[in-house]
Amino acid sequence: MNNFIRAREVRLVDVDGKQVGVVPVAEALKLAEERGLDLVEVAPQAKPPVCRILDYGKFKYQQSKKQSHKKTATLKEVKVRARIDDHDLDLKVRNAVRFLESGHKVKVSLFFRGREIVRPELGMQVFEKIIEKLGDKYNIENRPRLQGKSITMVIAPK
Repeated sequence: MNNFIRAREVRLVDVDGKQVGVVPVAEALKLAEERGLDLVEVAPQAKPPVCRILDYGKFKYQQSKKQSHKKTATLKEVKVRARIDDHDLDLKVRNAVRFLESGHKVKVSLFFRGREIVRPELGMQVFEKIIEKLGDKYNIENRPRLQGKSITMVIAPK
Protein backbone atom coordinates (compact mmCIF):
# COMPACT_ATOMS: atom_id res chain seq x y z
CA MET A 1 0.00 0.00 0.00
CA ASN A 2 1.17 3.53 -0.84
CA ASN A 3 4.90 4.01 -0.16
CA PHE A 4 5.47 0.32 0.66
CA ILE A 5 5.08 -0.77 -2.99
CA ARG A 6 8.52 -1.93 -4.13
CA ALA A 7 8.03 -2.26 -7.89
CA ARG A 8 9.29 0.49 -10.20
CA GLU A 9 6.32 0.34 -12.56
CA VAL A 10 2.76 -0.80 -11.94
CA ARG A 11 -0.33 -1.45 -14.01
CA LEU A 12 -2.75 1.13 -12.65
CA VAL A 13 -6.52 0.71 -12.32
CA ASP A 14 -8.53 3.86 -11.60
CA VAL A 15 -11.29 4.33 -8.98
CA ASP A 16 -13.93 3.56 -11.64
CA GLY A 17 -12.21 0.31 -12.64
CA LYS A 18 -10.75 1.75 -15.85
CA GLN A 19 -7.23 0.76 -16.93
CA VAL A 20 -4.85 3.73 -16.84
CA GLY A 21 -1.90 1.67 -18.10
CA VAL A 22 1.64 0.92 -16.98
CA VAL A 23 2.98 3.93 -15.04
CA PRO A 24 5.87 4.57 -12.62
CA VAL A 25 5.00 4.16 -8.93
CA ALA A 26 5.71 7.83 -8.18
CA GLU A 27 3.14 8.95 -10.78
CA ALA A 28 0.57 6.43 -9.47
CA LEU A 29 1.09 7.70 -5.91
CA LYS A 30 0.67 11.29 -7.12
CA LEU A 31 -2.66 10.40 -8.83
CA ALA A 32 -3.89 8.66 -5.66
CA GLU A 33 -2.95 11.63 -3.44
CA GLU A 34 -4.74 14.07 -5.77
CA ARG A 35 -7.94 12.12 -5.23
CA GLY A 36 -7.35 11.75 -1.49
CA LEU A 37 -7.24 7.94 -1.77
CA ASP A 38 -4.68 5.16 -1.38
CA LEU A 39 -2.65 3.15 -3.89
CA VAL A 40 -3.15 -0.53 -3.09
CA GLU A 41 -1.34 -3.46 -4.71
CA VAL A 42 -4.09 -5.97 -5.59
CA ALA A 43 -2.10 -8.46 -7.69
CA PRO A 44 1.56 -8.48 -6.62
CA GLN A 45 2.36 -11.67 -8.57
CA ALA A 46 1.51 -10.08 -11.96
CA LYS A 47 4.19 -8.65 -14.25
CA PRO A 48 4.06 -5.66 -13.70
CA PRO A 49 2.11 -5.70 -10.40
CA VAL A 50 -1.46 -4.43 -10.56
CA CYS A 51 -2.31 -1.49 -8.29
CA ARG A 52 -5.66 0.13 -7.72
CA ILE A 53 -6.61 3.58 -6.48
CA LEU A 54 -9.17 3.15 -3.68
CA ASP A 55 -10.08 3.96 -0.10
CA TYR A 56 -8.04 1.40 1.85
CA GLY A 57 -10.20 1.54 5.00
CA LYS A 58 -13.33 0.84 2.98
CA PHE A 59 -11.53 -1.95 1.09
CA LYS A 60 -10.48 -3.68 4.34
CA TYR A 61 -14.02 -3.36 5.71
CA GLN A 62 -15.47 -5.01 2.58
CA GLN A 63 -12.89 -7.80 2.78
CA SER A 64 -13.81 -8.51 6.42
CA LYS A 65 -17.51 -8.56 5.49
CA LYS A 66 -16.78 -11.13 2.76
CA GLN A 67 -14.87 -13.28 5.25
CA SER A 68 -17.72 -13.22 7.75
CA HIS A 69 -20.27 -14.32 5.12
CA LYS A 70 -18.38 -17.43 4.11
CA LYS A 71 -20.24 -20.62 4.89
CA THR A 72 -18.65 -22.58 7.71
CA ALA A 73 -18.44 -26.33 7.41
CA THR A 74 -20.58 -28.06 9.97
CA LEU A 75 -20.38 -31.65 11.06
CA LYS A 76 -23.29 -33.78 9.83
CA GLU A 77 -23.82 -37.27 11.20
CA VAL A 78 -24.85 -40.46 9.45
CA LYS A 79 -25.69 -43.40 11.71
CA VAL A 80 -25.40 -47.00 10.54
CA ARG A 81 -25.91 -50.42 12.15
CA ALA A 82 -23.58 -53.42 12.21
CA ARG A 83 -26.11 -55.59 10.36
CA ILE A 84 -27.22 -53.03 7.75
CA ASP A 85 -28.59 -54.19 4.40
CA ASP A 86 -26.79 -53.18 1.18
CA HIS A 87 -29.67 -51.01 -0.06
CA ASP A 88 -29.90 -49.18 3.28
CA LEU A 89 -26.14 -48.65 3.24
CA ASP A 90 -26.39 -47.18 -0.28
CA LEU A 91 -29.00 -44.73 1.00
CA LYS A 92 -26.76 -43.69 3.93
CA VAL A 93 -23.76 -43.25 1.60
CA ARG A 94 -25.90 -41.17 -0.79
CA ASN A 95 -26.90 -38.89 2.11
CA ALA A 96 -23.25 -38.59 3.19
CA VAL A 97 -22.24 -37.65 -0.38
CA ARG A 98 -24.99 -35.02 -0.48
CA PHE A 99 -23.64 -33.48 2.75
CA LEU A 100 -20.05 -33.60 1.45
CA GLU A 101 -21.03 -31.99 -1.86
CA SER A 102 -22.58 -29.07 0.01
CA GLY A 103 -19.28 -28.52 1.87
CA HIS A 104 -20.01 -30.19 5.22
CA LYS A 105 -17.93 -32.75 7.07
CA VAL A 106 -19.63 -36.07 7.78
CA LYS A 107 -19.27 -38.19 10.90
CA VAL A 108 -20.26 -41.80 10.29
CA SER A 109 -21.07 -43.61 13.51
CA LEU A 110 -22.04 -47.19 14.27
CA PHE A 111 -23.39 -48.24 17.68
CA PHE A 112 -23.37 -51.83 18.82
CA ARG A 113 -26.45 -53.05 20.68
CA GLY A 114 -26.39 -55.92 23.11
CA ARG A 115 -24.16 -58.80 22.08
CA GLU A 116 -23.18 -57.20 18.74
CA ILE A 117 -20.07 -55.83 20.46
CA VAL A 118 -18.68 -59.38 20.53
CA ARG A 119 -18.14 -59.11 16.72
CA PRO A 120 -16.57 -55.65 16.07
CA GLU A 121 -15.18 -56.93 12.76
CA LEU A 122 -18.75 -56.77 11.36
CA GLY A 123 -18.76 -53.04 12.06
CA MET A 124 -15.37 -52.59 10.47
CA GLN A 125 -16.64 -54.40 7.35
CA VAL A 126 -19.48 -51.86 7.13
CA PHE A 127 -16.95 -49.01 7.26
CA GLU A 128 -14.80 -50.70 4.59
CA LYS A 129 -17.88 -50.85 2.33
CA ILE A 130 -18.58 -47.15 2.97
CA ILE A 131 -14.99 -46.19 2.12
CA GLU A 132 -15.15 -48.33 -1.02
CA LYS A 133 -18.43 -46.70 -2.15
CA LEU A 134 -17.10 -43.17 -1.53
CA GLY A 135 -13.94 -43.80 -3.54
CA ASP A 136 -11.06 -41.30 -3.60
CA LYS A 137 -13.26 -38.21 -3.98
CA TYR A 138 -13.17 -37.35 -0.27
CA ASN A 139 -10.61 -37.08 2.54
CA ILE A 140 -10.96 -39.44 5.47
CA GLU A 141 -9.87 -37.27 8.41
CA ASN A 142 -10.35 -39.88 11.14
CA ARG A 143 -10.09 -43.53 10.15
CA PRO A 144 -12.71 -45.86 11.67
CA ARG A 145 -11.83 -46.85 15.22
CA LEU A 146 -13.58 -48.64 18.02
CA GLN A 147 -14.39 -46.48 21.07
CA GLY A 148 -16.40 -48.26 23.71
CA LYS A 149 -19.59 -49.56 22.09
CA SER A 150 -19.25 -47.49 18.92
CA ILE A 151 -17.10 -47.02 15.84
CA THR A 152 -16.75 -43.54 14.33
CA MET A 153 -15.13 -42.05 11.26
CA VAL A 154 -14.95 -38.44 9.96
CA ILE A 155 -14.96 -37.65 6.24
CA ALA A 156 -14.31 -34.21 4.71
CA PRO A 157 -14.66 -32.88 1.17
CA LYS A 158 -11.41 -32.44 -0.79
